[in-house]
Amino acid sequence: MTIRDYPTTGPGAVPDPEVAAMLTALDAGFPDVAAMSATDARAATRSRRGVPPRLPELASVRDVVIDGPGGALTLRVYRPHDDAPPRPVIVFAHGGGFVFCDLDSHDEFCRSMAMGVGAVIVAIDYRLAPEHPGPAAHEDMLAAVAWAADHIGAHGGDPARIAVAGDSAGGNLAATVAIALRDGSGPPVAAQILLYPVIDDDFDTESYRRFGTGHYNTTRAMRWYWRQYAPHGTDDVRLIPTRADTLADLPPALVVTAELDPPCSAGDAYAARLAADGVPVRHRRYDGLFHGFLTIPTLAATQTARTEIWSMIRNVLNLD
Repeated sequence: MTIRDYPTTGPGAVPDPEVAAMLTALDAGFPDVAAMSATDARAATRSRRGVPPRLPELASVRDVVIDGPGGALTLRVYRPHDDAPPRPVIVFAHGGGFVFCDLDSHDEFCRSMAMGVGAVIVAIDYRLAPEHPGPAAHEDMLAAVAWAADHIGAHGGDPARIAVAGDSAGGNLAATVAIALRDGSGPPVAAQILLYPVIDDDFDTESYRRFGTGHYNTTRAMRWYWRQYAPHGTDDVRLIPTRADTLADLPPALVVTAELDPPCSAGDAYAARLAADGVPVRHRRYDGLFHGFLTIPTLAATQTARTEIWSMIRNVLNLD
């Protein structure tokens, strides 16, 4: 079963002035990462971080260091307030083209998700490319899920209700890890939450053709990200979830896409394939919005979308 939930505004509609102004500013100001080394790209993107908005207060936010497949792996555990029964757990991988961003870049988002959903969030400081090409990040997320299954009870989480989630490149990791867990690489998970996921490296889709330039996240940048993450090719289900022979028996999915995002068509198609293979899917495409919008809390459209998405996450986790 699939539930497709598109807004009433569609292609060609008059854009939201605030969103249009933000997209123009982002497109003009975002560094040309494809012309940089990974180190310089990280420095350039880090320098663009403004003063974070007032961070939501939680019962606790703790960094935990575990033994990962590549050495020490830091997880950040967000626990919302009150003494409710053990809460569902969301193991979350941040976006950033597999090359940049970190626990701090998505700290406000994870805090807001913990509070809005009422879940314990486990964010992963996974190894970055190109120093650690794929599937290193995938393996780190698998390790984080295994740790959560064994230890999250001490943090108020329910080890029987673990979801995997991520935005952008993190959405790719969540999708590939869901497949690996189905195939026996770790404990079963309750849901997969894919937020404008980078599903594959097909640059000839409709959304790439329409929005590959002038919309902040570009085809040029996406090609560069994939070269960093998969220098030896992408014929590996640990890198590209559509390489799986079947998506049957995967956990229920929430797939969120953004119309003006080059990877949008691939995300839409992945939601459709999940449904065709019998996976319960809730698919929400946000027309008129762009890649990464959920981590810009100053946008009114983001706050509206977050409220809707927290509700959809609660639904896929059977909390409502």
